[in-house]
Amino acid sequence: MAGNEADAEDALQEAFVAAWRGAGGFRGGSSARGWLFTIGRHAAALAAPHLVDEPDALVPLDALGLEAGWGAEPAAEREADEDGLLGQALAQLAPAEREMIVLRDLEGFSGEEAAELTGLTLAAMKTRLHRARLRLVAEARRLHA
Repeated sequence: MAGNEADAEDALQEAFVAAWRGAGGFRGGSSARGWLFTIGRHAAALAAPHLVDEPDALVPLDALGLEAGWGAEPAAEREADEDGLLGQALAQLAPAEREMIVLRDLEGFSGEEAAELTGLTLAAMKTRLHRARLRLVAEARRLHA
């Protein structure tokens, strides 16, 4: 989420310090996992403020779909995954898109939890997630080519 290993290490350290200091204030209104993730998210934003941005939502959905290979044979996605390109493709996404993929697909947060953590409505979170997944596949296809 921070963009590079050094910023990620700084953010991790700051997150643990903040969690330690704020542990007495945790009241259980949400899951401890969500609470810790929110602290980490804020620490990452402070460690790498240049990475806090919104994805380009002006790209038409059908254009994203074509880049992602709508209607194409699924072999390219399997080959990209086998080549380890998905991690590289994930790193190329805008931070807000990468965050959505991480929250939902890698960390397994529910849609409601991901929306709450990012301050989005559930509908906005679903839209961002769908677009992020399309961009991820499109980027993996580009790297594979």
